[in-house]
Amino acid sequence: MRKQKYMPYLAVAASLLVLGCASVDGVADIDALTAKMVQTSFRDQGIAKVDRLQQDESNAACSAADASGKPLAPERAQAIEAANLKTVKWPQDGKLLGDWKEGEKIAQNGRGMTWSDKAGSANGGNCYNCHQISKEEISFGTLGPSLYNYGKIRGIKDPGSPESRAIVEYTWGKIWNAKAYNACSGMPRFGHSGILTEAQTRDLVALLVDPASPVNK
Repeated sequence: MRKQKYMPYLAVAASLLVLGCASVDGVADIDALTAKMVQTSFRDQGIAKVDRLQQDESNAACSAADASGKPLAPERAQAIEAANLKTVKWPQDGKLLGDWKEGEKIAQNGRGMTWSDKAGSANGGNCYNCHQISKEEISFGTLGPSLYNYGKIRGIKDPGSPESRAIVEYTWGKIWNAKAYNACSGMPRFGHSGILTEAQTRDLVALLVDPASPVNK
């Protein structure tokens, strides 16, 4: 299992050795060579900048754990979640719900943040790439859990009611920064990373919890 995990790295190192570029003594050298190769294989173009390759502390810790084949220690995971929870930006007006119809458009839209996109243009959420969301959509990914009947399963009849506040807040927080609830979540940190706006987050929350949304039909 460990050998298979390092096969891509070994292939990179082997290629460099064949070219006479380096000598490799161990995993640390392989990691360094791979990082250098990745860094030199990209360039700034349009709004897509090389600094996207830089990992913050949370991502770096999870990458290291994945490379080792061992999960994060519970206390480390809790610390990462707590730090990310502090970054969740809650709406100043307290309104967590938007228009589910707009939310569906965002979920279907996979555009944004490429070198050919204009700075300031609205991004999509590309939610169907990882999740089943509505019954009508027949093309969806399975990397993430199914979100069909998300609000219905959780008993949400009136998303604006005090009884539903906790789950609606959780939904907002999960979309804004998934690592606040799962240290090594593979879900993009949509709000934290500036992928989606506050208004777009409202609309996606509504898509998931509004009883009138196709998600809950």
